[in-house]
Amino acid sequence: MFTIGDFAKHGRVSVRMLRHYDAIGLLRPAHVDLSTSYRFYEAGQLARLNRVIALKDLGFTLQQVQSILDEQVSAAELRGMLRLRQAELASAMAADALRLAQVEARLRTIESEGQMPSNDVVVKRIPAVRLAELTGTATTHEPDGIGPVIGPLYDELCRRLAAAGVSITGPAVAYYEVSPDGDDTVVVHAGMPVATAPHDSHDFAVVDLPAIESAATLVHRGSMDDVMPSVQALARWIDANGHRSAGYARELYLECPDDRTQWVTELQEPITSA
Repeated sequence: MFTIGDFAKHGRVSVRMLRHYDAIGLLRPAHVDLSTSYRFYEAGQLARLNRVIALKDLGFTLQQVQSILDEQVSAAELRGMLRLRQAELASAMAADALRLAQVEARLRTIESEGQMPSNDVVVKRIPAVRLAELTGTATTHEPDGIGPVIGPLYDELCRRLAAAGVSITGPAVAYYEVSPDGDDTVVVHAGMPVATAPHDSHDFAVVDLPAIESAATLVHRGSMDDVMPSVQALARWIDANGHRSAGYARELYLECPDDRTQWVTELQEPITSA
């Protein structure tokens, strides 16, 4: 027989861990001296200890390990547990691979520009939102085409909402669509979050803007007339990190003081895997 210290050395575990296994009934000592309470183990128990270690290394909990070793789990159930663990590990590896790609992309940016990027991109889900909106048409998606259209739309929308007694429930949201005419023009949607339902008396549309399951987001600080560097930085990040754009970015106007240079806008571009 082995003392608990010798058994721990042979099994490459700590004495504290063996005492824990004893306490939870996972691996009882073969003999306990009643006068000293010293624990003793048989050589054959190393096989069970090795199985415990092997199953723990696969990611099973001690409770699951005990059920497996005590044959409380059928072969079919064990296969299912292993397949689930396989899927969990594959998901973790994919997440780590994505982080590695992001680190490599950040390194390339620093090496090419000689400094840390000033704007960080975060991928997140954008929830659905109900908007009251007015629409217009811009000749281009460039700021000099959008600005003259979207500003008057918001001014008019706010006037109509106030006249209708409809409360605004959050920051403004703008989104864009390709013109149905098939030309280079862009449909501009200027929206305000509301809690009201559509009604025939409204002189504005009420729409439910669907969620974006995966969006690359970047916070732009300053006037939207100067947004193109932020748009380009977002596009570079999307390309460098193994994604591709799935449409025009939405704009969430977080802060819009009178001084347009102090505006804070989140760009939310839908993405898919490249």
